[in-house]
Amino acid sequence: MNIHTKYFGEVTIDDNSIIRFDHGLPAFEDETAFVLLPFSSDEVFFILQSVHTPQLAFVVTDPFQFFNDYQVEVPDSVIEQLEIEKEEDVALFVMLTLEEPFSKTTANLQAPVLLNMKHQKGKQHILSESPYERKHFIFPQEEHAEQKGVR
Repeated sequence: MNIHTKYFGEVTIDDNSIIRFDHGLPAFEDETAFVLLPFSSDEVFFILQSVHTPQLAFVVTDPFQFFNDYQVEVPDSVIEQLEIEKEEDVALFVMLTLEEPFSKTTANLQAPVLLNMKHQKGKQHILSESPYERKHFIFPQEEHAEQKGVR
């Protein structure tokens, strides 16, 4: 099947690669079909692309590439909803907010995206009572020159 994408134009996808989000994503509840496309050749960044809306695409990454101590506790209700049988069937991503320069890009660690790759089911799970926020820098930040007194 061919779909139109935000970053790659028209691409051909396998129907079996479509990930179903039963309740959509927060603020996009009507968008229930997405595909995960590699954004970079090093497989660090991916695009979670809507199958039906070309301009709806999220840049995502594996949070463990940037945050070694990141922890997500998945409730039983989410495990059941996604039909998770084994931990190795699950891929975990976080959405990025791209900034200029790219070194200022942030990750939403408060709402990871869980994908059951075996059953092609997904859910963005909002962590309540979490130490994480919606904007964590993915790269170490240097002090700004203004903070050092340089103008």
